[in-house]
Amino acid sequence: MDTPSFVLPEHAQRRLLNDEVHARPPVRLEGAHAVVYLAVRHRPADRAAHRQALDRLCAACGAGSAGGEHAVVDLAPGLRLKWEGHAEFSSYTFLLAGRDDAAPGDVLEQARWPSVAQDLPGEIIVAAHVALRPFAAEAPPPDAFETATGPVVGGAIADGRGWSYTDFRIREDGFTRFLLLNRALGVGQAGRMVQRLLEIETYRMMALAAFPVARDATPELAALESGLGGIVEDIAGAAAADEARLLDDLTHLAARVERLQNATSFRFQASEAYDALVQRRIAELRETIVPGLQTVAEFMQRRLAPAMATCRSTERRLAQLAGRVSRASALLRTRVDIAREKQNQQMLAAMNRRGRLQLRLQQAVEGLSVVVITYYGVSLVGVFAKALKAGGLGWNVEMVMAASAPVIALAVFLAARGVRRALHAEEGEGEGAR
Repeated sequence: MDTPSFVLPEHAQRRLLNDEVHARPPVRLEGAHAVVYLAVRHRPADRAAHRQALDRLCAACGAGSAGGEHAVVDLAPGLRLKWEGHAEFSSYTFLLAGRDDAAPGDVLEQARWPSVAQDLPGEIIVAAHVALRPFAAEAPPPDAFETATGPVVGGAIADGRGWSYTDFRIREDGFTRFLLLNRALGVGQAGRMVQRLLEIETYRMMALAAFPVARDATPELAALESGLGGIVEDIAGAAAADEARLLDDLTHLAARVERLQNATSFRFQASEAYDALVQRRIAELRETIVPGLQTVAEFMQRRLAPAMATCRSTERRLAQLAGRVSRASALLRTRVDIAREKQNQQMLAAMNRRGRLQLRLQQAVEGLSVVVITYYGVSLVGVFAKALKAGGLGWNVEMVMAASAPVIALAVFLAARGVRRALHAEEGEGEGAR
C-alpha cells in the first residue's frame, strides 16, 4: 500500500531545515579500524570542485554517487569514505575496517585518492590518522601510545569506556597520530568519539588560523595607536590654522583602521566560533584524568587558550582604536564647528555695521533728495508764476516761490517717509513668511 503524499501547504525549506539536525551523522564503527582524515581548506567558491572530486572518486572505485553536503559511500569491501562540505573546508574521512595498523598512505592508495586529488583546489590544513583498537583490559599499558617528540596527551573518555592518546604533533609522513582504545564503547559511541577527536583537531587548527593574522596586525595596530596619540596631542595645542591639516590626518588614519578591521574581522569572528566548537567537543569527550597524562582539555587550556586570548585582545584593541578615532574626529569637528560659528558671528556683526552705515547714508541721501526736489519744485512754481504774471496777474513771483518752498519741502518729506515705511512693512512681511 502506497503512503499518501503530504497534501497540506508546507514551507519551501521545511524539509531542508528538518534534515539539518540529521546532517553529518557519525559513522558506526565496530572492531578495529584505521581512520585517515584529511581537511582541505579552500575558498567558498571551490566547494563545487570538491563535490565533483567526490563524484570522480566514487566513479573510480565503482561506487554510486551521493548528493548533498555530506555523504558516506563504500569505496571497496571494508573501505568507506565520509565526505563533508563546510564553508571554509571540505573533509575526507577514509575508514578501513580490520586494519588499525594500516599506514595512512596505504589507505589513501587503496581508496585511489592520489589520482583524484592532483588538481583539487585548496590546501591540506589537517591530516590525521586514528587507530581504533579493541582493548578489553581494565587499564591500558603505560606505553600504549608511541611518541618520541614530546609528552602524550589523553586519558579515559566516555566515562572510562575507552582511552584516547595523541601528541598533537605532525609526524614525518605529514599526519598527526591518534590512538583510541575501545574497552566498552558501542558501535555508535565509538564512531562519535572518533569524530569528536577529529573535529577537535580540525577546529583547533581553524581557530589558530587567526593567530598569524593577529600577530601580523600587531605592529600596524601599534603604529596606528601611536599615530592617533600624536594627533590627539596636536589637537590639544593646535591653532585654528592647523585644524584642517589635523582633520585630514585623522581621516587618513581612520581609513587605515577601517581597512585593518575589514581585513581581520572575519578571521577573528570565525576563530571565536571555532574555539567554541573545540571547547564543546572536548566537553563531549567526558574525559577522566589518568595519572601522568595531560587531558585534552588541560592541553588546550595551556596551549590553545593563550593564542585565542591574543586574537581576542587584538580584536578588542582594534575596536577600541576605532572608537578612539571616532571620538577624536568628533572632538576636532566640534572645534572646527565652533571656530566656524565664531567666524559667522563676526561676519554677521560686520554686516550689521555695514547695514547701519548704509541706513545713515540713506537718510543723508533722503535729506539731500528733499532739498533737490524742493529746489526743482520751487523752480517749477516760479515758471508758472512768471507765466501767470505775464498773463496779467499782478503776482510777486519771488513771494510766490518763497511761499511754495516750505509746502513743497513738506510734501516731498512726507512722500519719502511713506515710501520708506511701505518698504519696511514689505520687508517685515517677507521675514515673517520665511
